[in-house]
Amino acid sequence: MHSSNRVCGFIGVIAALMLWPQAGMAAERKPSPEAVKAPAGAERHLKNIKQLTFGRQNAEAYFSFSGNKLIFQSTNNWMKDTYASALTPAEIPLGCYQMYVMDLDSEQVRLVSTGSGATTCGYFFPGDRRVLYSSTHLSGPNCPPKPPREGAYRWALDNYDLFAVRIDGQEMQRLTNTPGYDAEATVSPDGKTIVWTSVRDGDLDIYAMDLDGSHQRRLTEDVGYDGGAFFSPDSKRIVYRASHPTDPAEIAKYKDLLAQRLVEPGQLELFIMNADGSGKHQVTSNGASNFSPFFHPDGKRIVFSSNVETRGEGGRPSFHVYLVGDDGAGLERVTFEGQFNSFPMFSPDGKHFVWVSDRNAKQPGEFNVFLADWVP
Repeated sequence: MHSSNRVCGFIGVIAALMLWPQAGMAAERKPSPEAVKAPAGAERHLKNIKQLTFGRQNAEAYFSFSGNKLIFQSTNNWMKDTYASALTPAEIPLGCYQMYVMDLDSEQVRLVSTGSGATTCGYFFPGDRRVLYSSTHLSGPNCPPKPPREGAYRWALDNYDLFAVRIDGQEMQRLTNTPGYDAEATVSPDGKTIVWTSVRDGDLDIYAMDLDGSHQRRLTEDVGYDGGAFFSPDSKRIVYRASHPTDPAEIAKYKDLLAQRLVEPGQLELFIMNADGSGKHQVTSNGASNFSPFFHPDGKRIVFSSNVETRGEGGRPSFHVYLVGDDGAGLERVTFEGQFNSFPMFSPDGKHFVWVSDRNAKQPGEFNVFLADWVP
């Protein structure tokens, strides 16, 4: 199975973490597919949990502006009869992600990407008639090659560009055209701005632009990776994950890998900045892998995924969803079941919660989309 499109939330790297023995571990200690069950009453914020996808890898499900649709990426062949592209079911490259939209009322799923190359990081535009995603299809129909691991958890900065398309897969518009990596794009709640991560200026930084691709500007400048950005409910602030090496040897290693179109960020902390890039401040400082941040509807807290309770321990890692104040205080664990929970998002009205988990998985490396009512 290819896992080359891991960019928005490291889903390919996480799959490897969940499957591979850790250093010094015997192969027979690989995790079994059985998920850890939550203690009674532990997941008190989640009610009426419903599994929406089944099998293989399904990730990064995000609500439409109306809250009645999801866009998500999947290695499943969801479409059996009708395709937005001219590809037949057998020609859809299931080794890498394609992009789909699910209607939550009917649970009908529609392919919105081309069926070629790899896609990632889907998001809706205002009005829910068009979507945004990143794709490598202009570089060829196949999945990008997997990067050399060399004993580390790396992901490749493949040649992604950002595209806008109708939810029927038609009227595609290319929004970025610089060489290299352009991905991790989201849209502000006020429907005016796209933020994304790009390597166009020689580092992995966050950029912003208008919905039509105009007025592109750089928001971060620290050496290292900045990405996974989402706006606050009032569209005035941005939360993101970052890895900023400070040791000269670490900086040199980061730049060497970047020249090879690779990145290896084991430790990620969360940051917040104003929508214009000013006022940056660090939220977490726990030495863990903290990612997939999203603002709580109150605009004062952040929901995110982390291995903060298992970092540095032997054996397989465990990633769960947590809440924390925008000042880094009041950490609260949200999920307890399974070994991996991530990509959390609240519906626009704050009543529902979507995330990805390995709970109920039938095979190691399987991830599915779950929907729940949010209990304050």
